[in-house]
Parts: sequence; structure tokens; C-alpha cells
Amino acid sequence: MSFEPPTFPERFNLAHYYLDARVEEGRGHRTAVAVGDESWTYAQVQKRANRASHALRAAGIGFDDRVLMLLFDGIEFVECWFGILKAGGAFCMANPLGTAEDLAHLLEYTKCRAVVADASTMDRLAPLMADHPRCRGFVVGADEAPEGWTRWEDALADASDATDNADTSRDDVAGWLFTSGTTGKPKGAVHFHRHFAFNTECYAKHVLGLNEDDVFVSVSRLFFGYGTGTNLMFPFAVGGTAVLFPDKPTADRLIDHIEKHQVTVLTNVPAMIRQMVDSERDANLGSIRICLSAGEALPAELYERWIARWPKAEILDGIGSAEMFHIYITNRLGDVKLGSLGRLVPGYDARIVDASGKDVAVGETGRLWVKGDSTALCYWRRQEASRATFRGDWCITADLFRRDADGYYFYEGRADDMLKVRGQFVSPLEIEDCLATHDAVRECAVVGVDDGDGLVVPKAFVALRDGFEGTDALVTELQEHAKTRLTRYKFPRLVAFVDALPRNDRGKIMRRALI
Repeated sequence: MSFEPPTFPERFNLAHYYLDARVEEGRGHRTAVAVGDESWTYAQVQKRANRASHALRAAGIGFDDRVLMLLFDGIEFVECWFGILKAGGAFCMANPLGTAEDLAHLLEYTKCRAVVADASTMDRLAPLMADHPRCRGFVVGADEAPEGWTRWEDALADASDATDNADTSRDDVAGWLFTSGTTGKPKGAVHFHRHFAFNTECYAKHVLGLNEDDVFVSVSRLFFGYGTGTNLMFPFAVGGTAVLFPDKPTADRLIDHIEKHQVTVLTNVPAMIRQMVDSERDANLGSIRICLSAGEALPAELYERWIARWPKAEILDGIGSAEMFHIYITNRLGDVKLGSLGRLVPGYDARIVDASGKDVAVGETGRLWVKGDSTALCYWRRQEASRATFRGDWCITADLFRRDADGYYFYEGRADDMLKVRGQFVSPLEIEDCLATHDAVRECAVVGVDDGDGLVVPKAFVALRDGFEGTDALVTELQEHAKTRLTRYKFPRLVAFVDALPRNDRGKIMRRALI
């Protein structure tokens, strides 16, 4: 089926594209958001967003003004996000569980004109505001607001539920998406209004075929671009229902929501996929038709275990990034090549290049370059990093890939994670995938360490399944397991047993914390 990449009118606002258009289409009565036993229709969300827009405008928010959101998943997140867009501002979303140091950095880096934050952040956030006199503070869920702050609920109660959206351009800034921050502080990738709509049309609608009957729930929280896309933007784009919960995701909590709301689209990550597969609960996931996976590589053995347990809940592994907003390479329903991340999303293009910038041959490994009309403008206030990453239409990733003759892409790790062992490059992912096939291994991560003589050797950190003990005999067994399945020099010279692997707030393994 041919596909023409979408274009958008010069005057364009995401709040209309995702929200107001659903009401205009006659879908105002449909359930847009469900939180616990409460739910809101599209018409109700629109009125709440209009009130939020007025509250922000009254605080001085206008074109290009940044609003920092420090909120858990819930209706307040949704109304605030749309309210910012309706006012013409730019959203900057971050983790409300961040440390005082994290929040101080965000206030300084974003130079936000307003911050909308959960009451639980006040002990860390409120003392910082004296250094930012231009920033207005709104607190969500507080009985009383600290001095200088306004209760979000009070601000909305006094506002009108009707408004005109700001007359934004498709190339006005809509928001920032923060990078994972595995090295240094996260960078803000700056995105226009049309960037989010472009990926929604290409990936959510065309590739996934989402529709108004879909019910969505996500492991990834809304303040991550992965979660904002799949559990806010995508449901609203098709008139579906977003199921939200503020608590930390657990296997049991997800299963509860899936069963209660008959979820059809589950946004997942490999770590949670493993927890759900390992769960002894008799979970009914019969309603799920798509399980998305991204964030880190999905081991083939984990995919097979999931499908063996829930054969109708197909896992579509893919890759996206803050720089590109969302998924640009993915597997498809009925077209999953095990071990690969699938094929390009229509509307995107990619190259695999060597160190000199030349395209490598089919089957060879190189660095991935990708382009499409969702590519960020730059990293805010990070000129050197912007120049290294954004070159013309291309986004230069740190991801290493190979592509087969049929156009399927295989992830080989990150350029900065590759190990040079005995003069040859080794992908930690290859060793990890091998060890994961051993019955004792729940999960593992491989890093390079100094062997004491100035040489790099692979060291595996292994979390064991119940019933296994981290003995010297098991170390030898795991090493022999790798030797018989990999080129011999790739086996882990060292093995350490850990209770769990360290992960950042996006669920990605923090390899550097293991060194």
C-alpha cells in the first residue's frame, strides 16, 4: 500500500489536532481518559484544558514561553499539557521524583516562566523558587499552597471553559523532550508542533492502525516522550481511551488495569515484559492486540516466552528517540522478524555508515543515521552536541545497526558501549543475549573492565532466577555456556552476581553504574 508522508497547514496547533478535532468530529461523548474508577469524555477534557489555558495565560504564559511540568500520570497532566499548547507555550516534562539538584538544574536550564508541580515535590522545589522570580508556581493536589504558589485547582476553578487556541505555526516550538541522560545532565530536544503530528500519522495511524476502539495503558510514564506519545497523543489522535495511573508500574498493577479496562494497546519495556512473564499470576491478557516494546533491546528468548504465554498479544519491538520524538523503525503485526527491530516506518529514511561517513554494505555494522519530519531542531543551549547530532536533515545516532537484504534492522549496541577485546570490537548485547538463554539468568548486563594489565575484558553482572545460587561452579557454567555459543574470545572473563541491575528513571540499564 502506497503512503504519502503527511503535510500540515501553516497555521497549526497540536491542541486542535489531538483534542478539539475529536469534539468537532462528534466524538465529544467518548471516553478520553480513565483514572481508577473515574473517567472524562473528550468534551470534558476540552473544557478542562481550556480552563488550564486561561490559568496559564493569566500567569503570563504566551508564545514560546516554557512551562515545566512535574506531574504524575493523571487528568491534571492531560489538562495542563493541552492548556500549555492552547496558550501557545512550550511544554517541558520531567520526573516529579527528581532530586532537589535535578529540579534546580531544570529550572535554570529551561528558564521556564511557570512550573506546574505535584504537591509531593514542594519540599525539594519550593525553596528553589527564590532564585527564579520570573517563574510562577502552581501546585497540584495540595490542601494549601506554599507562600508565592497557587493551587492548580483554584486557578482552574476561576477560569472560563471556553477559549480560542493560540494562533501558532506548524513550525512554532511545541515542547522539549529530554534525552535519557545516561551521561551528564539530560538535554532538551526542541520540537515543533508538526513533528509530533508527523510521527502520529506515519507510525500510530499508518503502521499500528490504531483506532477509536483501542484502549491504551503504559509502563512508560507520561513525562517520557515514549509514554506521552503512546498513552496521550496517539489515543487522542484516533478517539481512543487512555488509561492512566499515578503509581509506579508493577506487573500486578498493569495486569489489574489491563483486565479491568480491557486494554488493547500496551506500551511496554523489556524489563517489565520480563516481570510479567515471570509472574505466577494467572493473568488474562486476551484483550491485548499490540504490545509495544522500546527503550532497550528485547532478547529473543524473552519474546518467545511472552508469545508462548500470550500468543495473541503480539510484541512489536522498535526504536525511537527524544531527537526523533518517537518510533521510526519497528516490527509490524504479522511481520515480526525475531531478533530484529523491523523495518523503517514510512516517511523516514536511514543510513548505516562507517567512521568516515560512507554507507556500509548490507550485513555490515555501522552507525545509524535517520531522518524524517519529526527530527528535533537542536538541543537547547548545547551547541557542540547539536552540531554533532543534527547534520542537515539527518540525525546522527550513537546506535550501531546492521541491515539485511530484506530491509530489516538489527541493533548491535551503542557506539560508546562497544568493547575492544584482543583488538576486536565486541558488542555487550551479543554476550548478554547469549547468557540470557541460560536457565539461571533472569537478566544481565556486560561491561568492559581493566583486567589489571591494562587490557579490557568483558565482565557480566547477572541477576539470577529464584532457586539458583551465585556459586563459583555457576560462574564456570555460565562462561562455558558462552564459549560454546560465541566466538571464544567474547566469553565473559569475570562474572558478578547482583540482586538487580541499576536502571535510570526510563528503565534503561545504567551500565556505567556497574563499572
